[in-house]
Formats: sequence, structure tokens, C-alpha cells
Amino acid sequence: MTAQAAATEQRRGLIYGIAAYALWGLFPLYWPLLKPAGALEILASRMIWSLVAVAVLLAARKHWSWFAELRRTPRKIALLGAAAALVSVNWGTYIWAVNAGRVLETSLGYFLNPLVTIVFGVLILHETLRPVQWLAVGIGAAAVVELGVAYGQLPWIALVLAASFGCYGLCKKLAKVPAQESMAVESAFQFLPALGYMTFLQVDGTAAYGHVAWYITALLTFAGVVTLVPLLLFAGATNRLPLSTVGLLQFLAPILQLACGVFVVHEKAAGSEWVGFGIVWLALVVLTWDGLRQAARAGQGRPDAPDGPQPRIPRPDQPEGTASSITSSNTAAPAAPAAGS
Repeated sequence: MTAQAAATEQRRGLIYGIAAYALWGLFPLYWPLLKPAGALEILASRMIWSLVAVAVLLAARKHWSWFAELRRTPRKIALLGAAAALVSVNWGTYIWAVNAGRVLETSLGYFLNPLVTIVFGVLILHETLRPVQWLAVGIGAAAVVELGVAYGQLPWIALVLAASFGCYGLCKKLAKVPAQESMAVESAFQFLPALGYMTFLQVDGTAAYGHVAWYITALLTFAGVVTLVPLLLFAGATNRLPLSTVGLLQFLAPILQLACGVFVVHEKAAGSEWVGFGIVWLALVVLTWDGLRQAARAGQGRPDAPDGPQPRIPRPDQPEGTASSITSSNTAAPAAPAAGS
């Protein structure tokens, strides 16, 4: 590939990445539009129509040969089943929190996610941290303590979002299944429970789907596409950009979520809460500075890191790094967490 072609691909990847994280960051504006549908009905609709959307994509590619191979690896199927359960918790908590007017706490969860993922890398994958990375983790822990004191309780929404997404990313990393195929399997695990719940609501007469304004039904149906499009854009970005660039772009989503909470939903935050956010941002600045410094050293052929694998900077929101037609047909996005809200 010529230098000009490589530069063009990087620009395209940057556009894809900004678009993906911007869409994830604007999700707090979408879910409230689905009221009077409750959080569980929105979640179930999202699961059902996500499977339909990814099935259409796979059918367009006429790509089904991977399924026979996956059936011979029950460990991968079990990991994807666990990933489906974890992302269901993440999605459900996020939708409920946004519709309950607690957008600021959701943005905190995705600001915390890089730190949580690093901790998982150390404790579970036995990855080695540099001293600066330990400093960032310590600062993040201090933020959780400060916010716990400010709230009078642990900021459980933020912690559930960060922990569930971190665990989801871990399952995806261990499964090592190409992203489009992975999303298809996860959606298949979610489909029957979601369909059962939607059926129950219809029989019980409490469903919003098909029983309120037509545009509510349309938006509930469109939830599958809303889920899939940023994932495809994300995949296009991850296959074209350096990991350090993707790591920086990840902060666009929670920043936009925070802006939605303050300027659109008009949430009020006490001064002590802003102190907690400030501490988290300090941790992320330290982590980002260290990542950029190491990337620069590596580019100069002077790596400055201890032996052993280093934890990747995660991508929030989100939860599913997905290969797509934007990328080459069978290329998986990097195994670090991706997909979110």
C-alpha cells in the first residue's frame, strides 16, 4: 500500500471512529423517545431486532460456513453465552438509568471502564502494569471512594456498567471469535428470552409495541439497526487506526453522554460529584499520556515497558467490536472490549 493510500485509509478510519463514538455518546437522546415502553421492553426489542439486523448482514455476505466450525468448540459457545448475559445486564442497566434521568452516572461508568479493564487484565490475565498505569488505577479507585462518600452509597450504576462491560470484553477476548459472527451468536442467546418477554407483554396487554403511536413501534423496531450501525463503524475504525488513536477516541462517547445529561436532560450535580468526575478524568489523562508516550517510543524503536503483555486500552460502549462490510469480510476487530451502551 502506498503512503497516500495508507493516509487515505487512516482518514477514513478516523471518520468511522468519530461517527461510531458520537452515535454511542448520543444514545441518551434515543432511549427516552421510546416511552411509554419500559426499560425491559426496550431491551427485549433491541435484542430481537439486533439478531434480525446481523442475520441480514450475514445473509448479504452469504457467510455461514463459520457456524459449523464454532459448533465444534463448546468453550467458545459458552464464553459467548456468558458475554450475551453480561451485555444484557449492561444494556438493561444503561437503558433504565437513562430513562430514569441518571445520565451522569452512566457517563461515569464508561469513564471508569478503561481502569476496570486494566484491573481485569492484571488479576485474570496476569498482565504486567507499568508504574504510571498503577498510578492511574489508584487515582480511579480514589474517585470511586470520593463518589461513594458524596452519594452516601457506592455509585452502583457506574460500577455495574463498568464491571459488566469489562467482564463482557474479557469473555470476547478469550473466545476469539470474529466480531460479526460473535454478535450473531450473542444475539441468538438473547433472542428466545427476549421474544418470550415480548410475547408475555402482548398477552398481558401491557406492551407498548404495536399498541401506542406508530412511531414508537417504528423506533423500537429500529433499535436493532441503531445497535448495529455504530458497531460496524467501530470495526472499520479499529482495522485502520493505531490502537492509541482508538483509545483516545473512546472518551468521546462518555463526554457526549455527560453533555447530554447536563445540557439536554438538565441533571444537577453537586460539587462533590464534579470532584469525583475530575479525579476520574485525571486518571484517564495519566493513562492516555502513558499510552501516547509508549506508542511514540515504540515508533522510534525504543520500547519502554516491562516484560509480558500490556493491557489494551478498551473501547466503551458499549459492547461488541464487530467486523463488517466496511472492513474485509472475515476480519475480526481487536479482542479488547468494544460495544457499549
